[in-house]
Amino acid sequence: MAAFGLRGKSLLALLLACLLALLPAGLIGWQIVQKVHGHFAEAFAGNITQLNRERIYAPISRELALALRFARSEITRQWLLDEQDPAKRELFFREAEGYRRDFRDHAYFIAPLDSRNYYFNSDEETFSAEARYRIDASDPANAWFSASLATTDNYNLNVDHNPQLNTTRLWLNILVRDADGSPLALAGSGLDLSSFISEFITSKQPGVTPMILDRNGAIQAHQDPSLIALNSGADRQAQPATMLYSLLDGAAAVSALQQALAQAEDNPGSLQLLSLPLQGREQLLTLTYVPELNWHIANAIDLSTANIIGGQWLWPLLLVLVLMLLALTLVFAIGIERLLLRPLEQLRHSAQALAAGNYDVRLPSTRDDEIGELSDAFAVMVDKVRSHTRDLESRVQERTHKLEQANRDMASAHRKISDSIDYASLIQRSILPDRPLLDTLGDGHAVLWRPRDVVGGDFYLFRELAEQQYLLGVVDCAGHGVPGALMTMLAHAALSQAIGECPADDPAAMLQRSDEILRGMLSDTPQFRSLATSMDAGLVCVDMQARQIHFSGAKISLYYSDGEQVERLPGGRRALADKRVGEYHNAQVALHDNRTFYLCTDGFLDQAGGDQGFGFGNNRFADMLRRHASLPLAEQKNIFSDTLARYQGDYLQRDDITMLLFRFD
Repeated sequence: MAAFGLRGKSLLALLLACLLALLPAGLIGWQIVQKVHGHFAEAFAGNITQLNRERIYAPISRELALALRFARSEITRQWLLDEQDPAKRELFFREAEGYRRDFRDHAYFIAPLDSRNYYFNSDEETFSAEARYRIDASDPANAWFSASLATTDNYNLNVDHNPQLNTTRLWLNILVRDADGSPLALAGSGLDLSSFISEFITSKQPGVTPMILDRNGAIQAHQDPSLIALNSGADRQAQPATMLYSLLDGAAAVSALQQALAQAEDNPGSLQLLSLPLQGREQLLTLTYVPELNWHIANAIDLSTANIIGGQWLWPLLLVLVLMLLALTLVFAIGIERLLLRPLEQLRHSAQALAAGNYDVRLPSTRDDEIGELSDAFAVMVDKVRSHTRDLESRVQERTHKLEQANRDMASAHRKISDSIDYASLIQRSILPDRPLLDTLGDGHAVLWRPRDVVGGDFYLFRELAEQQYLLGVVDCAGHGVPGALMTMLAHAALSQAIGECPADDPAAMLQRSDEILRGMLSDTPQFRSLATSMDAGLVCVDMQARQIHFSGAKISLYYSDGEQVERLPGGRRALADKRVGEYHNAQVALHDNRTFYLCTDGFLDQAGGDQGFGFGNNRFADMLRRHASLPLAEQKNIFSDTLARYQGDYLQRDDITMLLFRFD
C-alpha cells in the first residue's frame, strides 16, 4: 500500500477544505472582532472617563465648598477688616482650626490683601497664629498671588510649588470680598499633589493614562510630574512643554484637540472622543468638561495595550473550534472508510489476486452506486482476462512447440555447417606446406598465419623447384571465411599450374600466367564481374648457388633487413584477376648472411588499433622489423604477434593475417 494513499489524501483534502473555509471566516471574524473591539474601546473610554470625573469631582467639589464656606465666613471677613485685633484674631484662628480638621489634607491658608501676610497651618506644621512670611510681589515665586487677584472673579484651582513652605499642592484659591465686593484676601486649602495623583490620576489598568487639563489645554495633573503646568491655573500662561498640544504629532491633531475642547466646554458633562497620535502612538482620547472646576477630565487609551476585551474567552473558543474540526474530520474519515475505502480495498485485493494468476476472483455486487458498477465492471474484466489468458496460453504453447522445433532444426543445421567448416579448415590446412618448410628450411623460417574466421582467404607457398632452388610465397584472396577459403583453392590450383609451366627464376611470369588461368576459371558474366574475385600475391625464387633472390609481387611487397635498416621491394599495383590486367616485373636481391626476408599480407598492415583506431601502417611495421631482425625467426614471430595484439586492443580483427619470415645464412 502506498505510504500516502487515498485515505490520507481524503483526510488531507478535508483538512484543506476546512482551512479554506476557516480562512475567510477567520478574516470576517477578525473584522468583526476589530469592530467590536473599537466599540468596546469607545464604551470603555467613556465609562472610565465618567468614572474618573466622578472620582475627582466629588472630593474636589467638597473641598471647594468647604473652602468657600471658610473664605466667606463672617468671622473671617471681620478679622480681615481689623487684622491686628487680638479678639478677632483669636476667634478667627479658632474657627480656622475647625475648618482645617475638616479639610482633606488638614491644611488652610489665608493672605490678606492689605498686609500681604501669608498664614498657613497644617498637620505637618506647628500651629502658629503668626504669618509664615510676607508676600513679596517682586518675587516670581509669589506671582500666583498677583495673578489670582487679577484674573479670578471667585476662585481658581492652581497647581503650584511654594518654596517658602517647600510643598507642591493643588491649591484652591478663594477670593474673599467685603460686603461691597471689594477684595480683602485670598484664602483656601491645598491638596498634596503626589497624594492627589496617586489616588485620582494614577491608573492601574494597562494602556490607560488619566489626566486633567485646564481650559487652555495645560496639563494640571498627570502620572508624569514633569508634564504638569505649575501655576497655570492663576496666570493662564503655561509653558509649551506642559501643554497637551506638545505631545501631539501634526497640526491636524492639534486642531482636532482644540475643537474637542471647545465642544466639551459648550456641552458640559458630554463626552468627546477622538483618535490622536499621542506621544508617537495612535491613542483614543476622551474628555469631559467640569465647569465647576474649569477642568477637562481626560483619558488617553492605547488600544494596543489596554485590556479592552478580556482574552480569557479566546483560548476556549479556539479549543472548541479545533475540537469541532477534529470531530468533523473523524466523522468524514469514518464515512469515507465505510463507503469508499473499504470497497476499494476489496477491489485492490482482487486485483492483486488476479495479478498473481488467480482468475477465480468474484466480487458480490450488493451496492447500487458507482462502487457497485465498478465491482460489476471488474468482474466482467476478470472473465475476459481469464478467457484471453487461456487462449494466449494455448497460442504460446503452440508457438513454443514450433520454436523448439525450429531451434532443433537450426541446431542441426549449425552443427552440419560447423562440421563442414571444420572439414574445410582441415582441407585448407592440407595445402599449407608446413612439413616441407620445416624439413627444408628448419629454423630458417617462421610463419604467422591467423585467419579471421575458422577458414580464411590467405595461404602461403613453398616449392623446391630444383636443387638449391626454392619458391616461397604468400597469397591473399578476396573475401573471408568460406568464400575466401574457396578462392584459395582456385588460387592454389592456378599457381601450381603456372609454376609448372614457367622458368624457376621468373616469378613475374608465374604471376602473369596465374592471372591468365584465373581469368579463364572465372566466368565472364555481369554477376561474377560484380563480385570481388581478385587476389594479392608475392613470390620469391631463391637461388642458393647464385646467392640471389628473384621477387615479383601483385600488391604484396618484399621486406628485408639486417637489423640496421629495412629495405622494401614493392609489388605490382594490380592484383591477380583484377578488373584490369596488371603487369608484373622481377627484382633481384643478393643473399647475405644475417639478412631476414619478410612476405606479409595487408591484414597485418591494415589492422585497426591504437587510441584513434588507425591501421598498423607501413612505418610502424618497418620499424618493428628493424628492431628485431637479428633475433631468431621463431622469437620474431612471437614478438610480432604480441606487438599486433597490443596495438589491436579491443578492436576486432579486420582481415586474415599471413606473414612468412625466412633467412638463408
